[in-house]
Amino acid sequence: MENNKPIKRHEALKPLSRQHHFGLLFSWKLRKGFSENVSVERLKNYADWFFEHEIAPHFKLEEKYIFSILEKEHELIKRALKEHRRIKRLFNDTKNPEKSLSLLEEELQAHIRFEERVLFNEIQKLATTEEFQKIEQIHLEINSKEEYQDPFWEKI
Repeated sequence: MENNKPIKRHEALKPLSRQHHFGLLFSWKLRKGFSENVSVERLKNYADWFFEHEIAPHFKLEEKYIFSILEKEHELIKRALKEHRRIKRLFNDTKNPEKSLSLLEEELQAHIRFEERVLFNEIQKLATTEEFQKIEQIHLEINSKEEYQDPFWEKI
């Protein structure tokens, strides 16, 4: 049975965990869009916006400041980077956006669960006080939060 006990997250990592929450909401919104037969074009427009405003900056911060706490060859870092590459490809696919968005909705959610339940716990165990202080300083870069203008997931 899976342990669903809340994870005690270090203060320095909480803003990134909040961003993960937005990623989970993104996946939910895509599912909602598919279930309500929202056009693939509208879903793709939202995905493009989300990638530019949330995912790309988030991945950049993780890869530069968070993943570097563990060794580059650490199996968890290799997995996270591989998943980042896969997720980026799904966001950028224009050949079959419906299939890519469907896969993206599932894979992004699984990736976030992995980072929250496995990777961040390992990082939290090994990070030094100085590394946590450095992470806290980067959170000034995180505070966008422009609203998307086509909330297709809301009931009309």
